[in-house]
Amino acid sequence: MGIAVYPGSFDPITFGHLDIIERASLLFDTVIVTVFDNASKSHQFSPEERVAMVRESTAHLANVQVEAFAGLLVDFVRDRGAKVIVKGLRAVSDFDYEFKMALMNKKLAPEVETVFMMTSSRYLYIASSLVKELFMYGACVEGLVPAAVLSRLRRGHIPAECG
Repeated sequence: MGIAVYPGSFDPITFGHLDIIERASLLFDTVIVTVFDNASKSHQFSPEERVAMVRESTAHLANVQVEAFAGLLVDFVRDRGAKVIVKGLRAVSDFDYEFKMALMNKKLAPEVETVFMMTSSRYLYIASSLVKELFMYGACVEGLVPAAVLSRLRRGHIPAECG
């Protein structure tokens, strides 16, 4: 079915993100996970660290590529020859924002479609911002993020006891 682009800041990648990537990889010939450097967000990890974490977390998926990018998403999509943007949704609040973005992207690039995928119910509550906050307060984040993320979060920190 061609090339799809799954964009995000992935700061850090969570099992919710990975769920969308794995399912998209079954639908498209190639999925390019695009790690954007969103200037409106403060990031815990550098773009290079985020790309590395996503690559490690998706290494088992042969048709998934990971790239960093700054700029307009539709420019990235066109440059890669993709025709589809994949967006994951957890709740109605996500849809409201993503719907507006999809309409703007359609205005800028009429040939590009946005496909919304619902996150699996077991991941509905997971958000990167919550993971960072939980970890900052010493909570266990195992089961929320892949091992590549846990190891980076734990560097220089005493890991929370999980039980």
